Amino acid sequence: MTDRSLYLFDDRRARRWAPMTLTRPVGELLFGCLTLRERAERVLGVPCIGHLSRSDLDGFDEPGAAPVVSGDEIVTEGIRVFLSSRAVLDLESLEIPASPRRIVVDGEPAGWVVPQDAPLPSTLELKDPARTEGGEIWELPGTQLGHLWDLVAENSRRVAEDIRRLWPEDSVPSGISRIGDGIVSLAEGAEIEPGVHVDVRDGPVRLAEGARVEGPARITGPLYVGRDATVLGGVVGTSTIGPVSLVRGEVAESVLLGFVNKAHDGYLGHAYLGRWVNLGAFTTNSDLKNNYRTVRVWTLDGEKDTGMLKVGCFIGDHVKTGIGTVLNTGTVIGAGSNVFGGLMPPSVVPPFSWGTGSDLRDHRLEKFMQTAERVMARRDQGLTPGMERILRTAWDETAGRRAQ
Repeated sequence: MTDRSLYLFDDRRARRWAPMTLTRPVGELLFGCLTLRERAERVLGVPCIGHLSRSDLDGFDEPGAAPVVSGDEIVTEGIRVFLSSRAVLDLESLEIPASPRRIVVDGEPAGWVVPQDAPLPSTLELKDPARTEGGEIWELPGTQLGHLWDLVAENSRRVAEDIRRLWPEDSVPSGISRIGDGIVSLAEGAEIEPGVHVDVRDGPVRLAEGARVEGPARITGPLYVGRDATVLGGVVGTSTIGPVSLVRGEVAESVLLGFVNKAHDGYLGHAYLGRWVNLGAFTTNSDLKNNYRTVRVWTLDGEKDTGMLKVGCFIGDHVKTGIGTVLNTGTVIGAGSNVFGGLMPPSVVPPFSWGTGSDLRDHRLEKFMQTAERVMARRDQGLTPGMERILRTAWDETAGRRAQ
């Protein structure tokens, strides 16, 4: 409807989801089979005009995503919906009310419905929606994510629910070995080659347009393989593989945001990878401590206990690992980093680091930018002016972290 518009905002908690939020708004993160933005658009029936996030992300213009906009770019006409990017709405169509409302999801404040001529939420309210009191409440069915690792811990269940809701029709190709009676759903142009074992006993499998699984391989549901992504072989399952990614080896309980190159053997488990990540051959991460205690993870607010036994790694955009790289449990690698040499890097790698083991230095910015452009050109993509500015700003912004 043209008289309605949607904005997703990153509140104070969402803005701290390093390493992902250094270079992108939370609404453009994958969870299940959709980004958080795509999910909100589908439920509310209106396109997202923009993200409201950190000022360092103003101008974010990744193709296929909604832009990051400033407050003075918010439209002044019609009904405007402001929804927290941490809100995960259940997949059912909802009619946006015409009167002002406070949005509540899972018992927590999550935004506002603002009619024409009504005052917009303040910057302080966008950072902390709980500051708004009074007025009618519009309670939306769904949950709110608390931490970045929730995107990993809850992803398999979300994939299963998304497939059953969005693509319930079975379309099993001939020549594959299917185990279980779960859904196997293929979009137009998707292919599972003969010789692939598909295990859907614990959940469904969905291949998006142009996705392909090459034999021999074993794929296990719940699994979503995004547009034009390819599974080159190995044992891959219980994950979300983002668009135009290449995957081989053993992958479990992970999310690959998109344009990820994991084309060689090695284990990736309970991990979240940003865009344009390239994992060298036999790169492997640990996702379980030897003492079987809960995993602690570095955050911008200090080290936090996740309360979970299995946590892999969190890797920002444009990160590269050399062959044989081994990552410890709960490792966080900041955007733009290049770690190599066969030695385990520290559990916290600052953005735009370059080096072997703990011998990390500043990545040379211009060399990094040149490499990023070459990598993207190989997938027929270009580095947009907005994304180039964001990467350069991120390099400047994190200089202090690298110097520590």
